[in-house]
Amino acid sequence: MTTAARVWRPSTRGRVGRKRGTGSVAFYGFISPWLVGTLLLALFPLGYALYISFTNWDGLSKVKPWAGLANYREVFSSPDTWSSLSRTLLLIIFVVPATIVGSLVLALFLNERVKGRVVFRTLIYIPAIIPPVAAALIWKNIFETNTGSANRFLALFGIRAVPWLIGGHAFYALVVMMLWGLGVGIIIDLAVLQTVDVEQLHAAKIDGANAFLSFRHVTLPAISPVLLFQTVLVLIATLQTFIPALLLSPATAANATQGGVIGLVPTSNTFYMVNVYAQFFSYSRYGFGSALIVVFFIFILLLTGIIFKVFGRSVYYTVDPTATNRKARRR
Repeated sequence: MTTAARVWRPSTRGRVGRKRGTGSVAFYGFISPWLVGTLLLALFPLGYALYISFTNWDGLSKVKPWAGLANYREVFSSPDTWSSLSRTLLLIIFVVPATIVGSLVLALFLNERVKGRVVFRTLIYIPAIIPPVAAALIWKNIFETNTGSANRFLALFGIRAVPWLIGGHAFYALVVMMLWGLGVGIIIDLAVLQTVDVEQLHAAKIDGANAFLSFRHVTLPAISPVLLFQTVLVLIATLQTFIPALLLSPATAANATQGGVIGLVPTSNTFYMVNVYAQFFSYSRYGFGSALIVVFFIFILLLTGIIFKVFGRSVYYTVDPTATNRKARRR
């Protein structure tokens, strides 16, 4: 009768634990600049704005009188809130679809082997690298009523000068300026178009699919995650439109809404963030302005969630993200 000898093996649990601990320290060390930046530049200002929204602070006095929910009740009852929000939503209707579709169409054109493709790519991307302030000043000169290039061009056809920067025309001038910088979206679309499986395109062509059907059933599903990503980014950026509206406005209050800083902006371009800016720096209503920001933050969050919920079902992923998450939890 033999007895199996017990073989002693050193435990590796301690070493594995130390390795994991070292890896965790390195991980948090690498992301610490992002964590500190998020904490100081995002979470703290948001929390402070939430606190200020319950006060009637004027931005200067040491005392911050408590107002409770009065600012939030005014947000939902003020006509300025709803009118500025409606103009912002109207801007979204014009800008977001045109940006997504325009970027994709130009990217499809630049993805083909056409003569001078590099030159076209460079020319289309140049507007995207121009700073927003400089771009606004350029377009302000173009749309200037008396000396602008736009009205000089119309004069060649006998059309009278259009006051692009005042009244309802200012809204369309702003839309044109915002659509001018499609270069970033085009670069993203170009990058994702080059990842589409060529074999699937060839198989679709062999099956008799024309260019449109190949795009509809092969290319579009393959790039749908990036299109959803772009839609959310453009939507959030358009909702926060402020600097172009302010800089594109003429330095006169003759055609404007109300006095102060907001008086420089035509009524058609008085968007939600312009109203927020006016509450802070024209009327010194920091509590009410903070309440506007908090409500707008929740609105953007809900709108983004709805977009992911509704359009996320039509997005095609080569790898199921839910399956990947399940595997990661098992580990």
